[in-house]
Amino acid sequence: MAIQGIDVSYAQGNIDWAKVKASGVAFAMIRACYGWDDDSQIDRYFRANVQGCEAVGMPYGLYHYSYAQTPEDAQKEARFFLRVIDGCRPEYPVVFDLEDSSQQKLGKSTLTDIAKAFLSTVEKAGYYAMLYANKYWLTGLLDLSRLSNYDVWLAQWSSAPTYSGNYGMWQYSASGSVPGISGAVDLDYAYQDYPSIIQNAGLNGWKKNPATGSDYQAMYEAQKALYEAEVQKVETLKAGIQEIISKMQNMVK
Repeated sequence: MAIQGIDVSYAQGNIDWAKVKASGVAFAMIRACYGWDDDSQIDRYFRANVQGCEAVGMPYGLYHYSYAQTPEDAQKEARFFLRVIDGCRPEYPVVFDLEDSSQQKLGKSTLTDIAKAFLSTVEKAGYYAMLYANKYWLTGLLDLSRLSNYDVWLAQWSSAPTYSGNYGMWQYSASGSVPGISGAVDLDYAYQDYPSIIQNAGLNGWKKNPATGSDYQAMYEAQKALYEAEVQKVETLKAGIQEIISKMQNMVK
């Protein structure tokens, strides 16, 4: 099972999420922030992208880009990330994006400590934590035996992955074209039904129903939001038609 998705940040600018969803994209990974303790480091399109996905019923996940140099830095980044995403209920994992060139020479032990510090902090807060890294980092810079509790989002831009380890998501292109987005966008596949896994486990802000695992209040709220959005579209259309009729009547006079 390969589920088509995209990942986005400020780089994609304003996105028409209705067109994105209509094109067949089934989920989005949204950059929330980077670094720590500075609200200027919240992605400037983060909230708009979350709201856009929620308005059209597009499942989404969230990610944080790291500059951490120590495990203590990573914990600060995790706390900042948790503060930024508070109130969101992503149906896909929340992700630690570990790839910055400033970190490459820190050594395998330190980099693994950094990843574990962030991921464990986020996991303890009740989220489904995931690690994003490319094949080089996964095979040469990290000790994955110490990170085996966490899913991997593999970055390898190719027609087929050559990474032999386990991964739940694959970022396969950085030059995709999707209706509703101007310019290039990253393309991804997910290989697990993350919305079911996360909601049934009561993670990422979802409340598990003891019998079914379903969050009926959330389902109601989501459907209500979609209904209200459709009503607003109809009202806008009616107003536009009425304006045209009025102009035509004035022309007849």
